[in-house]
Amino acid sequence: MNESDIDDIIPNVRDGLTRTERIVLTVLYETQKERGGRDVPTVMLYGRVLEYVDLSEEAFHDVLYRLGVR
Repeated sequence: MNESDIDDIIPNVRDGLTRTERIVLTVLYETQKERGGRDVPTVMLYGRVLEYVDLSEEAFHDVLYRLGVR
């Protein structure tokens, strides 16, 4: 296991987020700005997150659940 893999699994001590969770939140924020503050469809968010990290759909939904998205 290399250092990048560890960063994807272990939460950072500064904010308690994993690298993947941080990417999801950043992409969500940027996409909301582009859409004028409107809600972002999950499928759109998933597609944009895939540009940064290889993530299954199930793992993506797990991340959203941990972040409090219902």
